Amino acid sequence: MQMPTPSATVIARKSQIVDRLRQVLPADAVIDDVAETRAYECDGLSAYRCPPLCAVLPASTEEVSAVLKICSEMGVPVVPRGSGTSLAGGAMPTADSVILGVAKLNDVLETNYNDRIIRVQTGRTNLSVTGAVETDGFFYAPDPSSQLACAIAGNIAMNSGGAHCLKYGVTTNNLLGVTMVMMDGTIVEIGGGHLDAGGLDLLGVICGSEGQLGVVTEATLRILHKPEGARPVLMGFDSSEVAGACVSDIIKAGVLPVAIEFMDRPCIEVCEAFAKAGYPMCEALLIVEVEGSDAEIDEQLEKIMSIAKTHNPVELREAKNADEAGRIWLGRKSAFGAMGQVNDYMCLDGTIPVSALPEVLRRIQELSKEFGLDVGNVFHAGDGNMHPLILYNANKPGDLELCEAMGAEILKVCVEVGGCLTGEHGVGIEKRDLMNVQFDPVDLELQMAVKDVFDPQWLLNPAKVFPLATSEDRRAA
Repeated sequence: MQMPTPSATVIARKSQIVDRLRQVLPADAVIDDVAETRAYECDGLSAYRCPPLCAVLPASTEEVSAVLKICSEMGVPVVPRGSGTSLAGGAMPTADSVILGVAKLNDVLETNYNDRIIRVQTGRTNLSVTGAVETDGFFYAPDPSSQLACAIAGNIAMNSGGAHCLKYGVTTNNLLGVTMVMMDGTIVEIGGGHLDAGGLDLLGVICGSEGQLGVVTEATLRILHKPEGARPVLMGFDSSEVAGACVSDIIKAGVLPVAIEFMDRPCIEVCEAFAKAGYPMCEALLIVEVEGSDAEIDEQLEKIMSIAKTHNPVELREAKNADEAGRIWLGRKSAFGAMGQVNDYMCLDGTIPVSALPEVLRRIQELSKEFGLDVGNVFHAGDGNMHPLILYNANKPGDLELCEAMGAEILKVCVEVGGCLTGEHGVGIEKRDLMNVQFDPVDLELQMAVKDVFDPQWLLNPAKVFPLATSEDRRAA
């Protein structure tokens, strides 16, 4: 994966840059020892690594402002970093960049149950937001698979979703306001604790901008009352295409489950060996969950199971109690970790129309045979957010490049059927060179013009999202 040539001038001034950063931060908040910077050399896309010039860990919005002001004055690229769980290389540094981590920004600043909002610093982990309000009967809806570790900052940068986004939406649907620091150190407030801010919808521009427009240090999030109850049903099918058709029929019927999750045989076998959740050995399974009162749940599941029966499932299992519900979800929640124990893999993130699921699953199988690499499919089927796991051998020369080439073809298929390159992982460096597949030169020019306004020097995460050849003139200016 190509990265721009680091600036020799910036690298030569490392000691001067570090000295200035230590003037505005505590000594332990600036990390410049080469061995210690290796902790920041990659994110969840670990196939590529490069230690940064240094890393900083500010503990307040004001400290973030001071850091960015220094880096702006000295022409130093800055790569914002949440918890480093990005699977698209969104926080991968270059040798001349400063990693700005938000891990110390982890406080709850305000909780308002009347207005159903919580304001937090963005280094706080996703799951701990719900943890702060669940004893009072509330929760924060977006639930990425990495929610135990991923930070709200990264969720906002990549517009993260999760298993329950079919009903509740992704981060942008649950984000009401932010405090953001511009590259020149200016602190701005956008949105707030209400449904819709006046003026331009800048919040919609910032959410999903991958740390290119500013560093978000505080966020006002929507919290919701916990549902009265929830119940999943597990469905097994003898082919992935049939399972995909079942998902399409459920959505067409107008039923709105809280989640529809998909796993195929390779994932089922690995997850069952790891988690022992009691999954059937079939070609594909769906986990469909609904919520509400007992009467509402019964009515919804009756419709869903009737639809499933028209597709001749090999197993149809409704959870009867909390233990059975937990076991149905156990394997799915363990999927990424389980697959990582048996093979190197690259996790993709394309989004397609739900109606195209059967076709896309078939074409992924064809590409698997063509490239000679196995694929495990596990994804949020209800909203068409696919996560094919391409299995490869990182120690075999050429295998990584083969995996990348296959991944590119899968993502091209997603765009071809009317979908897009990403649903929640972002573009980062992983899909950067595929942006030309989805967008024409005019589209890309307009997007880069937005970055010009927020970051005229192109110092914030400058090697991400846009193809390097397309952004070269701006980065070199």
